[in-house]
Amino acid sequence: MAGKDEDDYLMLSGIQHFQFCKRQWALIHMEQQWEENVRTIEGEHLHKRADQPFTREKRGDKLIVRAMPVQSASLRLSGVCDVVEFVRDDRGVSIHGAEGTYLAYPVEYKRGRPKRGDEDVAQLTAQAICLEEMLLCEVDTGYLFYNEIKHRVEVPLTAELKREARRIAAEMQDYYGRLHTPKVKTGAHCRSCSLQHVCMPELMSKRSVRSYVEGGIRE
Repeated sequence: MAGKDEDDYLMLSGIQHFQFCKRQWALIHMEQQWEENVRTIEGEHLHKRADQPFTREKRGDKLIVRAMPVQSASLRLSGVCDVVEFVRDDRGVSIHGAEGTYLAYPVEYKRGRPKRGDEDVAQLTAQAICLEEMLLCEVDTGYLFYNEIKHRVEVPLTAELKREARRIAAEMQDYYGRLHTPKVKTGAHCRSCSLQHVCMPELMSKRSVRSYVEGGIRE
């Protein structure tokens, strides 16, 4: 079972996979299965534009930090925020190397358009919790930028959303601690999944990919 050491933290970005499909998350993060499709390739291209390793840019009263590493001891998650905008405000906190005090606003970049599900919001909320623990401040607003519509959506990061993010993180830790790959739950979302040819829902309803492959090797 994963310990409390930072090396055992799960990937923060995995929370969106977990919310989209728990089996997809397990295949990627526990069984190390991955297939690229046009969605993942476009997503990587978009993130490369935002992820210019930990750079800072000053624009008036705003400090923009790209590819900022973050982590949370309570969630046991670590990852990278695409962008964190620090806006100068008397209610804010001090930032190393910058004069004055600032409020933090995480900004996550997404390839498509706003989704029906809550996976993007859950990821953004987890980033906010990381920032709160690291900066000892409250982060109550974040943004999701959707490349397809070239528009950012403001997300109020409520106490309810943060409780839900903590619940999701705890469930992820439970699955990972038991090395449990959930059975497939088929649906329309399977058609856009980058792992549909690895998941093999018809065959894998009762067996993990790992056990299926290992069984084939033994045979």
